Amino acid sequence: MSTSGTNHRNETQIAADQALPSIVITREFDAPPERVFRAYTEPDLVIQWLGPRRLTMWIDRYDAHSGGSYRYVHREDDGTEYGFHGVFHEVRPDERIVQTFSYEGFPDGVSLETAVFEDLGGRTRVTTTSLMDSFEARDAMIASGMGRGVREGHERLDELLRSREMEA
Repeated sequence: MSTSGTNHRNETQIAADQALPSIVITREFDAPPERVFRAYTEPDLVIQWLGPRRLTMWIDRYDAHSGGSYRYVHREDDGTEYGFHGVFHEVRPDERIVQTFSYEGFPDGVSLETAVFEDLGGRTRVTTTSLMDSFEARDAMIASGMGRGVREGHERLDELLRSREMEA
């Protein structure tokens, strides 16, 4: 199973590996790795782009360093909440983040996620691989609509990376 977004230079690619219960998400951004990495690791920036536009997000904790942890919640207008948490196993500035990821609505499911930041000479390719417990868990993640949320988040990240806030 493989999906992709609209056809343009910074298209989000989402692919399910047929041999492993994993999802690989690849996206290029028009910013150098240090800026993209900042947007992935600074809570005041993460809250501005992570997830679908329709949801409000708040962060309980977001300690993006090796051994740190995080918990955040997305909320629908009707009050429905979706909580997520995990542990940062390795945070290598401008290069790599390895973390666990759990959706609190499915507490027995934990995935291991590795995000690699590749310098493309002023641009950055981020490749995130999520390894899940089972093919069923992977397929349920895809069926949940995660692709739309990932794409909207990436669009929001593009907007943030173009903002004055990221020029600092």
